[in-house]
Amino acid sequence: MSFTIKKFDHVQLAAPKGCEEAARGFFGETLGLTEVEKPEELKKRGGVWFEFGTFQIHIGVEEPFFPAKKAHPAFVVENIEELKMLLSKKNIVFSGDDNLPGASRIHLHDPFGNRLEFLEWI
Repeated sequence: MSFTIKKFDHVQLAAPKGCEEAARGFFGETLGLTEVEKPEELKKRGGVWFEFGTFQIHIGVEEPFFPAKKAHPAFVVENIEELKMLLSKKNIVFSGDDNLPGASRIHLHDPFGNRLEFLEWI
């Protein structure tokens, strides 16, 4: 091959129009991701972007909106038990999954119904 895929730059999740404050509350306040400013030309489309490390997650407006029930990003976390306690304290429902050998993982949905996975390799 004459090219090499090196890494993900970002993952985009769809959300309904007017999603920005709920996205900031969940991805920014609850999960602790840092909001990044969208390029001026893209701001008029709505949505909001976040980053962690060298990766970004873009919450983009899609009409009509249908949440991703199967497709999902998977976030590697450190200290998943603390994440579970935080989610429980905020009444965010999640389900455990022990089907991936060597990983402690949970699944939940963002405020828009998109599936998210969080895992810690043990």
